[in-house]
Amino acid sequence: MSDDGMNGRGMSGRADGDPLLQVRDLKVHFPLRRGVGTPGGVVKAVDGISFELAKGRTLALVGESGCGKSTTAYAVVGLERATGGTVRFDGRDITALSGRERAALAQDIQIVFQDPSAALDPKMTIGDSVAEPLAIAGRSRADRKARVRELLNRVGLSPSMAERLPSALSGGQRQRVVIARALALSPRLLVLDEPVSALDVSIRSQVLNLLLELQRELGLSYLFISHDLSVVRHIADEAAVLYLGTVAERGPVDALFAAPQHPYTRALRSAIPLPDPRAQRSREKIILSGDLPSPLSPPAGCPFVTRCPDRIGICTTQRCALADGGGKTEAACVHVGR
Repeated sequence: MSDDGMNGRGMSGRADGDPLLQVRDLKVHFPLRRGVGTPGGVVKAVDGISFELAKGRTLALVGESGCGKSTTAYAVVGLERATGGTVRFDGRDITALSGRERAALAQDIQIVFQDPSAALDPKMTIGDSVAEPLAIAGRSRADRKARVRELLNRVGLSPSMAERLPSALSGGQRQRVVIARALALSPRLLVLDEPVSALDVSIRSQVLNLLLELQRELGLSYLFISHDLSVVRHIADEAAVLYLGTVAERGPVDALFAAPQHPYTRALRSAIPLPDPRAQRSREKIILSGDLPSPLSPPAGCPFVTRCPDRIGICTTQRCALADGGGKTEAACVHVGR
């Protein structure tokens, strides 16, 4: 299953027609300057990422902090400008839209950020915050009021909360408000950037279940950003494991958990706590040495070579393309397919 082999059936193999979102060899590089008039280096935050998202499905981008997952999401919604590659939405190239074109696309693509407190104006009522996209779109006051009631009901909140300020709500309730606002214009794609990581553990599952329910009811597609594989396992159909701005492994979530092929994916999986204490004590725990290398100065060969327990000599000079090793995923590792 190579980049060229993905043919619109979705990474799980289920036929869904043409994919809603196609990202091809996406690069987001940030030039640095050491001083006035002196050129500096380039931070390769995203360095050649490809994936597809089928309609009505959830694709997760997962990895440690600094792996490029949020930058990829921001490039999809236009908050970061791509240095190279393409982003296509429903067959249309949206890589370099003008400001007016990007604003029009907001009806189809919305983003939900990690911190609901930062996403809501503390001086605006909940009703005004949810209605804001509708007001920008020119909807009448009566239409806005009716739509706010509908949206608050849909995300499990009482319409009476429309008169409250964000400070009067819990973190979980504020995130529900943010989701309601993202749904105001009936988008087809939600980009969810760590949407539950700022919430208490007891609230996370409620919000995840809400997202699953909304997806079933509205036919939404999700691009889900997370550092937590256990969350990804709960909500996603497919996942791309990112490392240092590249895809280390991608495929169906069940396959990534059952038989990961890349050593980085295996390390991430081994860090997930098991509910059975005896199984937890007896399981293999993979401890990665060292820190994530700087995207300003990535390794010459495999991006993972400095921390990989399975590295061999060729890994210091050769960067592997994604390859199918006979499983249901594909991984960028010299050992895959041997």
